[in-house]
Amino acid sequence: MSTPKIKGIVEQMVQPYLDEHNFELVDIEYVKEGSNYFLRVFVDKEGGIDIDDCGMISEYLSGKLDENDPIPEAYFLEVSSPGAERPLKKKEDVAKAVGKDVFVTVYEQVEGQKEFEGRLLSFEDDVLVISAGKKEYSIPYAKVASARLAIIF
Repeated sequence: MSTPKIKGIVEQMVQPYLDEHNFELVDIEYVKEGSNYFLRVFVDKEGGIDIDDCGMISEYLSGKLDENDPIPEAYFLEVSSPGAERPLKKKEDVAKAVGKDVFVTVYEQVEGQKEFEGRLLSFEDDVLVISAGKKEYSIPYAKVASARLAIIF
């Protein structure tokens, strides 16, 4: 079964539980590392997620996966926080990150650059405005390859 299909099935299984308990699904990964497969579910909530939250979600999802058995291979299930440098996968994630430090890569150069790190000043009309140093960059969302929160020292 393809990775996108597995991710979709897992999302359908876990989303009702997350909604009921005010958690946010950040991302799902299904990857092979060495000879092992890993199903990783990254979850967050207002104020942050702790190990007890991860344990409850893991227990719920494990039961659902055992019931439906959508993954033919043996795998390890991991439920965790996306971390301090969480990915910004959706437009809603980008909008919530306004005022925070971000790291953004683009598919094609914007003003001669493919990477931007700085403060996200705004996200309006599908354009990110990032202040990096003394310069502001306007980046169309359609050109964004990846975006995440950044810890800038």
